[in-house]
Amino acid sequence: MIGRSVQKSKEWCEIMESQILSIDEIDRNIIELVQEDPSLTHTQIAKYVNRSQPTVGMRIRKLEEMGVLKFQAGLNLKTADLLLAKVDLDTLDTEGIENLVRNCPYMINGFRQSGDFNFSILIIGFEFRQLDKMVNKHFRNNPAVSRVIMNVVTDVVNDFVLPFNFKFEECGVCGTNECCKECIK
Repeated sequence: MIGRSVQKSKEWCEIMESQILSIDEIDRNIIELVQEDPSLTHTQIAKYVNRSQPTVGMRIRKLEEMGVLKFQAGLNLKTADLLLAKVDLDTLDTEGIENLVRNCPYMINGFRQSGDFNFSILIIGFEFRQLDKMVNKHFRNNPAVSRVIMNVVTDVVNDFVLPFNFKFEECGVCGTNECCKECIK
């Protein structure tokens, strides 16, 4: 019974992928190969998927144009000497919070979501005190935020590579690095 349910779920996912994302089995194989080893050449990928190098190049370009396949350099938060925290909050000002996340060099990404909290943010810092100051300044003291919970990630299971801006002097929140200085003191 469970095996049938898993098979139906897999079939449904494949139908959704092919209808919504317009990708097929070859595209999925290419994506898996690139995820495992981004340094593979188109020629190497072509051998794995049994297609010509120009075909693989066209498929990769199509996947990139669709926004399905992205190549991203960044910090591996599994091995970086930084603290990662997830901040969940309820806010009446999701656009303001989104703007803050886009412009603060310590805020890696934000997510609108359903459930107990309507926004979740990934933040990084060099020490716990810095994370706590950042959350206090931008969320706990924000009148548009009604609830805040910060959970520090104690371990990352798989490699987790995210872009990170080391140019703290270019803070987009206040136009200077004054707010960053305040958070990292």
